[in-house]
Amino acid sequence: MVRLADSDRERIAALFDRHLEVGLHHGAQLSVFVDGEQVLDLAGGTTGPDGIEETPTQRHVLFSCTKPYTAVTAHSLVDDGLLAYDDRVVDHWPEFAADGTEKAEITVRQVLSHTAGLPRGEIDDQPDLWTDWEAVVEALESVDPIYSPGAVPAYHALTFGWLVGELVRRVTGTPIETVAAERVFEPLGMDDTGIGLRADEDDDVATLVAFEPFDRCRDPGEGLGDHTAVAAPFNTEAIHRAVIPAATGIGTAADMARFYACLANGGELEGTRILSPETVDTMTRLEAETEADGTLGREARFSLGFWKGGTTVAPYGSLSPKHAFGHAGLGSSVGWADPEETIGFSYVTNGVRDGSYEHVARVNALADAVRLAIQ
Repeated sequence: MVRLADSDRERIAALFDRHLEVGLHHGAQLSVFVDGEQVLDLAGGTTGPDGIEETPTQRHVLFSCTKPYTAVTAHSLVDDGLLAYDDRVVDHWPEFAADGTEKAEITVRQVLSHTAGLPRGEIDDQPDLWTDWEAVVEALESVDPIYSPGAVPAYHALTFGWLVGELVRRVTGTPIETVAAERVFEPLGMDDTGIGLRADEDDDVATLVAFEPFDRCRDPGEGLGDHTAVAAPFNTEAIHRAVIPAATGIGTAADMARFYACLANGGELEGTRILSPETVDTMTRLEAETEADGTLGREARFSLGFWKGGTTVAPYGSLSPKHAFGHAGLGSSVGWADPEETIGFSYVTNGVRDGSYEHVARVNALADAVRLAIQ
């Protein structure tokens, strides 16, 4: 059964092109899977202000869209019986906390649901150390919880990836970027995606541009603020090659949509299974919700490694259903799955816009167009 007519594809492509024409970003990709089949694979614009033509295989920095790749790698270890959600982190990583301390009670489930109480550390503000995995691990071992474990949902912007990444390394004896490739990227044919660039890969990543505020209805004094400063390190080769499992996913919208198509179908795509249906069900259940996230100060609904739909800020459509799950990345990218409609969606751009308003409006317009078109 055809669930996306040619006329709908043309209408969505026109909206995609319009975002480029009005200057929301220099380049972008949009990929959508429905019922396990890719129905849209768009690319347009350029790789940066002085870049070349954007293509579907052009790699981008994915920012926090990396987190689900890292989380699913850990979930695959649960499937294999190597890790359990209610294990304490110290059960696998003894140096993480001293016996008898509150920190020693932090569980894998709390790390994955952003309730571990470690949303920030000094390492977050030291990009010169992000390339040194051992320095990051030592910093995590020395930091104390800001909140009691399990008490406050607070988005772990960078610490999420390092915590999960080191857990994966402790359990398997192998770095997270390698385990993710072996258990997620390679089985699904995500040939243009990795966590950080490898030594034998060229640095051909698209250039990020932190735009000025676009919406003229807002106070011109608002806008990106420090987003410009945040984006700057992510245009350097050193950061492109760094393993930051919460932020340095390097990849494409096509690969990301394929990933979400697999999860929307219970962990299997084109005969390849990366997770059991039971684990997919567990990892996408609501674990924590709040009207004021302890980091971002806005409503949030977390599962185990994903943002759930059903909030006014979830970028999965203007009226995102509660059963949808996915993740966004620093005002430039988003990916999500709708298991009831069996949709895998990804929109990736190189224009960093204000995440709380401009970015959500941009991505929701395309999400709405896709949802309305699905028959």
